[in-house]
Amino acid sequence: MRTKAKICGLSTEETVQTAIKAGASYIGFVFFPKSPRNVSVDTAARLAEIAGDKVLKAGVFVNPTDELLKNVIQDVGIDLIQLHGSETVDRIKFIRKNFDKKVMKAISVAGEDDIKKAHDYENVVDMLLFDAKPPADLDGALPGGNGLAFDWKLIAGYQWPIPWMLSGGLNENNVLEAIEISGAKIVDVSSGLEITPGNKDINKINAFLKVLKDN
Repeated sequence: MRTKAKICGLSTEETVQTAIKAGASYIGFVFFPKSPRNVSVDTAARLAEIAGDKVLKAGVFVNPTDELLKNVIQDVGIDLIQLHGSETVDRIKFIRKNFDKKVMKAISVAGEDDIKKAHDYENVVDMLLFDAKPPADLDGALPGGNGLAFDWKLIAGYQWPIPWMLSGGLNENNVLEAIEISGAKIVDVSSGLEITPGNKDINKINAFLKVLKDN
């Protein structure tokens, strides 16, 4: 599997085991109450124990408090803090220094100017993630996991000093095109593998990872 994958928003033992067995490099647990993929710290801890060290575990946060970060890191044992809110450079520096974990900042993309904003973060985080910016009039819009894609050509040709992931509206039918256009080496998928919001389909997980493996 030349392109690595992160399967995000997992909430059940079956989907965690499926993702790992099928070849995911990362799995993600969402800690954001407004998301249909939100899990409790206790649930995530149980799932992380099942995953063990077979895969890297990301915790997805939106403007998290220090207390939440502390609880998740202590009880779940995540490897990567994924920040999906309006976290400032100074806030990220604080988190990275005080919680001693790798940090990934999500950048919401609708146009070229959004891509350029990533330069503000490239020297203070360990990874970047490019996701689609939801339209202002989208009902129930979330910071991520809206099932929307952005123009992959916007990210093509950029050279970043750190690893980055491509996210937003990916599924088994478009992921190879997305990789070819964007040049992504890691892809992140969530809603594209669901039957209903928050309800992952193990068949979709298997199909998505098989496409990457066979490419």
